[in-house]
Amino acid sequence: MAKDFYGELQLGILGGGQLGRMLIQEAVNYNVNVHVLDPDKNAPCRKLCNRFECGSLSDFETVYNFGKELDMITIEIEKVNVDALEKLEEEGVVVYPQSRVIRLIQDKGLQKQFFKQNAIPTAAFQLISSRDKLYDTSIALPYIQKLRRDGYDGKGVKKISSVHDIESAFPEPSLVEELVDFEKEIAVIVARNDRGDITTFPLVEMEFNPEANLVEFLISPSTLPLEVQVAAEEIAKKIASDLQIVGLLAVEMFLTRDGQILVNELAPRPHNSGHHTIEGNLTSQFAQHLRAIFNLPLGSTAARSNAVMINLLGEPKYEGLAKYDGVEEVLSREGVFVHLYGKKYTKPFRKMGHVCIINDDRETAIKNARWVQETLKVKA
Repeated sequence: MAKDFYGELQLGILGGGQLGRMLIQEAVNYNVNVHVLDPDKNAPCRKLCNRFECGSLSDFETVYNFGKELDMITIEIEKVNVDALEKLEEEGVVVYPQSRVIRLIQDKGLQKQFFKQNAIPTAAFQLISSRDKLYDTSIALPYIQKLRRDGYDGKGVKKISSVHDIESAFPEPSLVEELVDFEKEIAVIVARNDRGDITTFPLVEMEFNPEANLVEFLISPSTLPLEVQVAAEEIAKKIASDLQIVGLLAVEMFLTRDGQILVNELAPRPHNSGHHTIEGNLTSQFAQHLRAIFNLPLGSTAARSNAVMINLLGEPKYEGLAKYDGVEEVLSREGVFVHLYGKKYTKPFRKMGHVCIINDDRETAIKNARWVQETLKVKA
């Protein structure tokens, strides 16, 4: 940016959850003033920012009024009012990632069309306007149905195994996607600044909670064949370049059993698949996002060590004031770093924190992570 922002820049974050919280923790190092808008009066960011405003992220006037006196706005969630961001851009407020990028990624149908138009490998798909259209698709059963808008953390996704499942399918506009026979789910986080510099973090391997359908266990760096790692990173770079995005972009992918890489979804912000970078890499994803949107040189993404990240999810059958069992026990083990998100209430499978486990020996890191997973529980 042309402005000397150190200690002067007024940065707004749309969303006050854990991603915003960790972004603020890094932004302190740049001495910027951080303003946060979130609909939850108890949002994790509320006590960490210079100014916290409780309000709707989807309301035009709320987002516009929040941002009109700021220098720059970024996001920690895509579900925001893009019309307000476009108006702010027109009036000189810098919005990164750009409003046009957010608008595209808000709609999974537009995402898929973008992949097709730019020769990005992805599963075969068809756009569907209503539930009735599911009875006659070009995609053979079984397939995956995804809502075009507002799905996240496994919500808005259904497997349709037979015609009988269509009765309980989503009625809203959606897309039907070929069921991918994948060997592993992988992800690459890529950063791009306004100069056009692009860097990627090393490929990570992910395990999903089968009940909640969200990332529960992540291993970095990957031990997949080098050609797979390089190919995935090149795909991520191409997407960032084609989008001309400024900021961070998480690219979630499938590695199929026959060795293909297919892009699943994008997230234009810091992402769950990059939390391990706080302890595991020379530059964290949060520092890299700030470097990118401030148009600073991008940091080295080299791994410091083997890192395993575990999401701390609210235990099934527990709902209410959060209680953390086993924190002292896991902290007694070397290389274990606990991050709690400051959420007052827990409920089943709610993301309440994460733990990063590092070790020079990969198998030891994985073994310690499995132990942490069994020892540290979020209850009520």
